[in-house]
Amino acid sequence: MSEHSEHNRPDAIIFDLGGVIIDIDFNRVFERWSQLSGQDALSIQQRFTVDDAYRQHERGELSPQQYFDYQRSLHGLTLTDEEMLDGWNAIFGPEIQGVRALIKRALTIAPCVVFSNTNAAHQAYWAPALHETLSLFDEVFVSNELGLRKPDAESFHAVCAQLNVAPGNTLFFDDTQENRDGASALGIESVKVTGPGDIEKRLAMMGA
Repeated sequence: MSEHSEHNRPDAIIFDLGGVIIDIDFNRVFERWSQLSGQDALSIQQRFTVDDAYRQHERGELSPQQYFDYQRSLHGLTLTDEEMLDGWNAIFGPEIQGVRALIKRALTIAPCVVFSNTNAAHQAYWAPALHETLSLFDEVFVSNELGLRKPDAESFHAVCAQLNVAPGNTLFFDDTQENRDGASALGIESVKVTGPGDIEKRLAMMGA
């Protein structure tokens, strides 16, 4: 992995949201739908995949209601939209401790933005919940508004174009290997995030 020195800093830093800024766990979704429906959580988990409908939902091509209809059909659930949403938003835990201070440090190096694969229902939840932290960023890019999602090359090109930066001069923090691979293929330096320590280490390497 190439290293930016203090004299070779990125022109922009991109942060993922889920798993980097806010805790997420899909098991909480399955558990909540199980509680509300009486169905076995493991059975729900085993049928749930990142499939075409999931990707369409994250690109804004399916509304939350359409996606909930699909999930109800897939799992044989008789839950209302409100109950589906209750379970769907159970994915979120608290803001990850210490990340806000790291974002402020990153901002001393370069403009910082968020780029998240998300959907309208989730965005309506996390946007107000993380308002104070998200307000630190220069921009928040979301797949359901862009019509593009990670790891597709077009999504990274779109974000870099809006920032007026070259992919090769960009630093990317993400917890998902597939997303990092997609970014790396374009020359974006991609850092694996398993916790705040990974962000802190990379910032320290740049003198922040």
